[in-house]
Amino acid sequence: MGLTSTALAIDATLATDVALAVDAGNSKTDVALVTTDGRLLGSARGGGFQPPVVGTARAVDTLAPLVAAALAKAGRPGPVGHLSAFLANADFPAEEEALAAEITARGWARTVSVRNDTFALLRAGLPDDGEPVGVAVVCGAGINCAGLGHGGATARFPSVGRISGDWGGGAHLADEALWWAARAEDGRGDPTALTRALPAHFGLTTMAELIEGLHLGRIPAHRRHELTPLLFTVAADGDPVARTLVARQAEEIATMATVALRRLDLLADPTPVILGGSVLAARHPLLHDHLTRLLSERAPKAVPHVLTAPPVLGAALATLDQAGSPPGAYERLRGTYDG
Repeated sequence: MGLTSTALAIDATLATDVALAVDAGNSKTDVALVTTDGRLLGSARGGGFQPPVVGTARAVDTLAPLVAAALAKAGRPGPVGHLSAFLANADFPAEEEALAAEITARGWARTVSVRNDTFALLRAGLPDDGEPVGVAVVCGAGINCAGLGHGGATARFPSVGRISGDWGGGAHLADEALWWAARAEDGRGDPTALTRALPAHFGLTTMAELIEGLHLGRIPAHRRHELTPLLFTVAADGDPVARTLVARQAEEIATMATVALRRLDLLADPTPVILGGSVLAARHPLLHDHLTRLLSERAPKAVPHVLTAPPVLGAALATLDQAGSPPGAYERLRGTYDG
C-alpha cells in the first residue's frame, strides 16, 4: 500500500532496515524510529510545526532534537534509510517540495518523503493490504480533509484558513466562543452562558476583564485553546448559542467528508471515513451524534471510524509501505501502538 508524495533523495541507495517516521501537527510533533520488520526502536515528542509562522528552515530546526532523541534511544547513528514526514502546513506542492528539500539537506535519511499530516491519519485508519481507498477528516487545532480513491485518485482541500473556505477546528471554535460571549455581554448578541463560563475559567468575572487580559497579554495567547472543551461543556448543558456552534462544526466536517467522497466517486461504495484530531477524538456526544447522523443522510455507504491511535502510526506504516515489508511487520507495529 503506498501514498504518493513529494520526495527527494540524497542518493539512489535503497532503504535500510531502519526508518524515521514524523507526524508534525499544529500543536505537537511525534517522531518514531522503526525497523522495516515493524519494531519501534525509539520515539520523541515536541511542540507544534508551523512553517508559516517561523519559516521553513526554522520549522525543520524544531525536528532536529526529536530526531536526535529517537536515534539516541535506539543507540543508532544516522542517517537511516528513509524518512516519512507527514506535516501540518504542507498544503500545496510547493510547500511539500520546500520542506522535502530542507529535510533532505539535514542528512537524517537517504530518502525523504513529505505529505500533509492529514494523510498520516488516513494511513493509520486504513487496512494494510489492498488498494488504499478512504477519506480522513482531522479536527484538532485546525481542520482538514484528504481522501484517496481508486487508481491513485486524490481529493484535498487547501485548508489554509478563511481564504480557502475553512470553518472550524479547536482554535476557531475558541475564537467563536469568545466572539459570541463578548457580544452577549455588551448587548450586541443573543444571551449565552458562555459570558460567565469563559471568564470564570480564568478566575475572572466578566468578558470585559477576559478581553482585556487576552489583549494585553496577561493571559497567554496559547491558553485560548482551553476554551474549546469549555464550549462543549456549555453546549452539553443546553446553551443555544454553544449548541449552534457545535452543530456548525458537525456540518463542516460532514460537508468536507461528503465532498471528498463525491470527488473520488466513492459515495456508492462502502468507504472508510477516518475521524481524528483532538476535537473529534474527544467524542463529545453532541458533535459525534450529529456528525454521524449527517453522514448517514448524505453518504449512507460511508463507514465512519474515530481513530484513537496516534497519527504517527500512519507515518510509521508508510515507512513499511516504502520498504515493501511483509504482513507481520504491520501487525507488530500496530500492536505496539494499540497496546
